[in-house]
Amino acid sequence: MSDKIFDVIASEDAVLLMVPDELSGERIDRYLSDSEGISRSMAVKLIGSGNVRVNKSPSNKNYKLRAGDEIQLIYPEPEPCEAVAEDIPLDIVYEDGDIIVVNKPSGMIVHPATGIYSGTLVNALMYHCGDSLSGIGGVIRPGIVHRIDKDTSGLLVVAKNDEAHEFLSGQLKTHDVSRVYHAIAIGNIKNDTGSVNKPIGRHPSDRKKMAVVTDPSRTAREAITHYEVMDRFDTPQGRFSYVKCVLETGRTHQIRVHMSSIGHSLLGDCVYGGGNTKFEQSNRHLINGQCLHAKELSLTHPRTREKMTFSCELPQGMLEILEKMRKMSFDI
Repeated sequence: MSDKIFDVIASEDAVLLMVPDELSGERIDRYLSDSEGISRSMAVKLIGSGNVRVNKSPSNKNYKLRAGDEIQLIYPEPEPCEAVAEDIPLDIVYEDGDIIVVNKPSGMIVHPATGIYSGTLVNALMYHCGDSLSGIGGVIRPGIVHRIDKDTSGLLVVAKNDEAHEFLSGQLKTHDVSRVYHAIAIGNIKNDTGSVNKPIGRHPSDRKKMAVVTDPSRTAREAITHYEVMDRFDTPQGRFSYVKCVLETGRTHQIRVHMSSIGHSLLGDCVYGGGNTKFEQSNRHLINGQCLHAKELSLTHPRTREKMTFSCELPQGMLEILEKMRKMSFDI
């Protein structure tokens, strides 16, 4: 296997582990199974496929660890499937020959993945755009420059050709794309404004989750979220804050993880501690996942170089939640 893959240790699918003194002599496959929460057979498979190195050298499953060993573990991408066009309605905010900006509904996955091959935004875009999507993302993610979570609604920009894709990707890397989210957080956020500057990486025991990572032996990436409280609610079913969040970086689950880390998980976010509140128990018909909406998107157009800003209304469910909270609320 090429050394190139091991140059991306900071990526979301890479893990850097340091072996502590007490685990010296442990077999590497057992160590990976215990530390990563994977089966022994999967650990052996990862080792055999060249996805594991010890001190930058290929490993084998019989290797016995030494204190201070540096283990590099790369989780491979899921086997791709080719997306197919499906006639699914799209809420198009803007479109021209280079880009299309859509308002994704909550509950829709952005692109196909293992076991999920239909009903995604990509399937809908392929039907609407035909062959006019960039190929940089491959057959699984044509046109996709950035993503938002399945249960997060709101704005996404999609590239309709490779030149636009490369230009937009460059803006994302240099943080020149502005993304503003609106969210409903649990609890009374006392400060009107604030910032959360905490590195984010894979959760140490649950690969499906992200977490604030302070352990220097684990891989994490800089993550900064700025927030502003726009309204507060003190209801018989709990206190809540309506917040605007501006991303300075764009890590997976960033707002959800950061708000949870300061004790204010998002309403409906059962993954990061915001699920099953008294309010949700009484209003389940309004809440389907985290109350988070990508409301504003600003970028420089890849062809005209014009600065463009797009916005969309909150989804009906969030509007009804906010109205209900206002009616129920005491003065804070």
